[in-house]
Amino acid sequence: MSTAAAAAATTTTEEPQVLIPSLPDDVALNCLARVPRSHHPTLSLVSKPIRTVLSSPLFFTTRSLLHSTEPLLYLSLRSPLSPSLFFCLTSRHENDRTLTPVPPIPSAPVGAAYAAVGSTIYVLGGSINDVPSANVWALDCRFNRWQPAPRMPVGREFAAAGAVDGKIYVMGGCVGDTWARSTHWAEVFDPGTGTWEPVASPIEVRDKWMHASAVVDGKVYAMADRGGIVYNASNGEWESVESELDMGWRGRACVVDGVLYCYDYLGKIRGFDVEEKAWRELRGVERGLPRFLCGATMANVGGKLLVVWEVKRKVVEIWCAEIAVEKREGGREVGRQGWLLPQWVLYRALLGGCSLMYLNV
Repeated sequence: MSTAAAAAATTTTEEPQVLIPSLPDDVALNCLARVPRSHHPTLSLVSKPIRTVLSSPLFFTTRSLLHSTEPLLYLSLRSPLSPSLFFCLTSRHENDRTLTPVPPIPSAPVGAAYAAVGSTIYVLGGSINDVPSANVWALDCRFNRWQPAPRMPVGREFAAAGAVDGKIYVMGGCVGDTWARSTHWAEVFDPGTGTWEPVASPIEVRDKWMHASAVVDGKVYAMADRGGIVYNASNGEWESVESELDMGWRGRACVVDGVLYCYDYLGKIRGFDVEEKAWRELRGVERGLPRFLCGATMANVGGKLLVVWEVKRKVVEIWCAEIAVEKREGGREVGRQGWLLPQWVLYRALLGGCSLMYLNV
């Protein structure tokens, strides 16, 4: 090969590939970041440069700055195959939603706690071979990749957890029978620094075992076996859960516009307003939704109430319903049901061990 030909070949090889011909790359990136996630698989087939940029941190940062992120729902299901299988609820359009498998967690625990910060879901503790674990796994939902996060100082299972102002608070799930465990009965994790710090807690709450948790107005509410507790992250104070909430909160719950929703003993959805300290039945959803006594779980997805349940047939069918909640005069809450999603799962999923996590990506 001549010297001129070699130089031309080198120039061609090193020449940067543009995202969109005739557009500067920063303008092209701005355009691509506005494309809905449902079109990304097709978009990745256009060219190698576009396929590369769709999986880059810069692309997701641009989407966030342009407020083009979209709500994603992740489900953790228990089955005979694994104590923790993750799925992401995705959609190509309004009436075409499906559960997409996520790579399995490297060491799947039973009874882990969950919290979401930014585009990351944290799986906290749980038991492995009946031993409470201090492991923390982080799922980067931009790329659906698992990474180990800094371990907790003590092992936990069935703990309460919640994210407030970008930090994760976790409490319970361990027996406070030693000085170390008592000191770390409640802790806070800062993802920015990767550090765990103990949270001072009164002695009388350290014998409680948690069943459910939620965050309302910067406070972490935790349902316990004997009286729920509340931690105010802004001032570090502990309180007891109001008796009305303590008696009425059963099973998993979620918070929409400051109202905590769950199912009551009659299988009806009820909401507890922490300011008014009163329960109210959610009306307008009698048709299309079965009456649950247990086994259903909920999430706040983009300001709407999402309910997930199972229908047991030859295989287990997972159903979702999206409900827009309106608060009318007289304090009456009315739900307007949106879409229903049937999804066949080929192994027996147990929604009794199901958790929902919502975040924007």
